[in-house]
This record gives sequence, C-alpha cells and structure tokens, in this order.
Amino acid sequence: MNSVNNSIPALLPRGNGHQFLLYGDSCSGVPGALHEKTFASVNTVVQRLRPQPEFILFPGDEIIGLTPDADVLRAQWRYWFDTEMGWLDRAATPIWHTTGNHTTYDAMSEAVFRAVLDLPNNGPPGQTGLSYFVRRGDLLMVFVNTLWSGLGGEGHVEIEWLETTLREHDDARHKLVLGHHPVFPVNGFAGAYQREIGHEYAGPFWDILVKENVLAYLCSHILAFDVQAHRGVLQVCTAGAGTAHRMPEGIEYLHCVQAALDEHGLRYQVLDIDGVVRERMEWPLPNPDPAWWRELPLGEAEALISGPMRSGRKIELRLIGRSATTDISSAQTIFTAFVPGSLAPFWLGLRGPKQTLTVIVGRDPGRSPSYWFGPDLRAGDEFDIHVAICPDMGPGGLLYRHHNTARWSSFKSATARGLERLSWPQHWAIGQGQGGAEDRPFKGASLSVQIAQTQS
Repeated sequence: MNSVNNSIPALLPRGNGHQFLLYGDSCSGVPGALHEKTFASVNTVVQRLRPQPEFILFPGDEIIGLTPDADVLRAQWRYWFDTEMGWLDRAATPIWHTTGNHTTYDAMSEAVFRAVLDLPNNGPPGQTGLSYFVRRGDLLMVFVNTLWSGLGGEGHVEIEWLETTLREHDDARHKLVLGHHPVFPVNGFAGAYQREIGHEYAGPFWDILVKENVLAYLCSHILAFDVQAHRGVLQVCTAGAGTAHRMPEGIEYLHCVQAALDEHGLRYQVLDIDGVVRERMEWPLPNPDPAWWRELPLGEAEALISGPMRSGRKIELRLIGRSATTDISSAQTIFTAFVPGSLAPFWLGLRGPKQTLTVIVGRDPGRSPSYWFGPDLRAGDEFDIHVAICPDMGPGGLLYRHHNTARWSSFKSATARGLERLSWPQHWAIGQGQGGAEDRPFKGASLSVQIAQTQS
C-alpha cells in the first residue's frame, strides 16, 4: 500500500482481536465513468488509515455490472481489481466479498463472479463460490447470497446452510454474517425482494442469528450508513464506497467503516471522504453505573439534564408500571421534554388500541414530527422497560429492552435522521403532557420513571 501523509488513527483491539475495514457499493469498474472518481475519494481515505486493516469486507456491488455481455463484465472486474484497487496488496490484506444485484443477476453473471473472485469453496449445494465462510482464529464470518438464481433471484436466501455453519463453529467468540440486502428497512426504504430480503425469510433468518449469538449482520445495497439492533443483534448497512447517489440525498454521505473486535465487543468509526469521523459506536452498549440513576417525580418538573445530544452521549430511561386494565386507544404520556409555548420536541408514551410504546420527535417548527414504534403492552400487564437514546446510531439510536434481558432492539421508524440534532429542553413532565394533568395522562398504575446519563 502507498505511504501517505495526514494519517488517520485506526481503532485497535483492546488486547487480542481483529481490526478491519467494511465498505460496499462502489458500482465502478468502467474507466472515466461516474463512480470511478467517487470510489477513488473513499479509497484515498482508506489508504490513510494507520495501521492498515488486517482484512477488508465488501458486501457487494463492486462494479456497475448489469450487462448481458460476459466479456464486458469480466473487463469491469479486471479494471476494478487491477486499477481501482491496484493499491491494495491482497496477499497481505485479504478482501472478501458478497454477491450483489449489480454483479450476480443471472446465471451468466454468477459464473463470472465465481471465476473472477475465486472465493472459498465451502458453501451450500449449488452455490459454490457464491456463499461461503471464513474462519480467522476466534472470528467466524459467514457470507450469504441474498439473490441466488436457484431460489428465485433477488431477495431470496438459503438459510439451512447458514444455521448449520454457525452451529458447527459454536466455539467462535465472534460471529459475523454478511449479505448484500438488508433484513430490516433502512431510512424508510422498504420493499421485499428489492430493498430487503423476502419477508418469508426475514423472521427465520434473524431467529438463527439471535439463537446462534451472532454479533452483527453486515450488509449494503441501500446507499446509506445505518445501524440498528434487533433482539441484541446489529444490522449494519454500509453502502457509501463510491456510488454517487444517496438514499436520501443531503443526509447520507460517501464513507467507509473502520472497526475493531475484541473480548469486550465491537467498536467502529465511520469516515467520510475528508477523513472526518461522522459516526461511531461501541457494542454492546455499556450499562450506566447504578449510582447514576435518578428517580423522576410525577408531574411537571425542571429537567435534570439538558442541552444537545452530542456524540458519545447516551440517555437511558427505565419505565416501570402497569398498563391500563381497559381498552384505551388515546395517547398516554409517560415522559415528555418541552419548552412552554411550543410543541414538545420529545414525547414518549403509549398510543393506539395495542398501547404501543411510541416516541414522537419534533425537529423543525411547522414540520411534521417523526415517529418511532416499540413493543405493544397488553391491558393490565406490569412492565419494566429500558429505553436508550443514542445519537451516534442515527434512526436506530432509539432502543428498548425489557429489564430481564440484555438484548436491545431499535424502535421501528421510517426516518433517515435520529436524535443527533435534538437539544433537550429544560422542562419535563412525567405521567402527563405539557398541558397539565388532563393532557394525555397515563391511565395505568404505579408509574415510575428513572433516568441515567453517560458520556464516552
């Protein structure tokens, strides 16, 4: 690799572990075409990392592809490897790939993919060189094919081999699964077989990841950076390696993800084309010190904390109580933060006939708020739920878990922004809205709200 000035410090394992790079969707391979320059701008940042990654993970769509001509496809691959990635010593720094919708869209392109990439030959029947696994010490990486022609093409994925492979490597401390398509919608972009895997696969697929203690599912396809959690397993979507379009424009950005794995978990930093860290996170989320918890009084009160949700800041709420014993569909406030005379920028409570735990965030005056939806509460049930607010996770940074489990899940949303621009107001209300005791009151019983704040 070329020596460059202005180096970028890489995150390193805390003790034994792994240090690697993750990026996807460059859609290049054609000299002088639109994405060659943007891909080069990301690779310039990659080359500034010190130390360089031990290996690189690329979850699909390296080249623009989508041509019926096998010779043209092979030429794109040659240009991508020999010219655009010519700076990389692949013998010293291996790079592993997944299939993608620009690269494996029919039987011909699958054959070219197999021949050009020559990936490990240990996948399921019929998918030689398309699905495979790599064992690297205490790290297992399983690469699934989310668009195999033998199952029906885009959005279809084989899961029996995945489960068997994970079970056979139960001794691996770290398990990562990689595929091109997300399992859960990203930034509100949803649609089975096109923007995510088919819904008939999603549930069983994620059940396997949870059961086999997979740390994260790494994917791309949606042109964004996004991280969310579901039952303790991360979905990390990175598709900023060079494709010049964004989903959506003006919010997402070209990027690469540098990460470190060790016995304490995963840490990553997301670098833009200027080498600036735009997002970062540590997983699993660290728990607040027990001494930091504070009980909040019912009714309106001055806020114990306020100010902007800067990077590294995390707020955690613990909600204890019993839901209403009768069917109630109207909104019920558990916690809200507001400025008198304006609509609350943060509201947490129950809404609808299923008493769905809901967060409403208002950002700009005159603009509709954004909604996040959590678990439903059955009538008359006792609950003990933690809610975490992590601005570094974007839309996935509103999470919940039940007190008896350590597995966090992100609230569902259709927004491309999280709470990174929220500034906490200096007034709170517990068990009622900002308008007083008659404003959207909590209609259950024994409500208790506690709060803790951490800053990394």
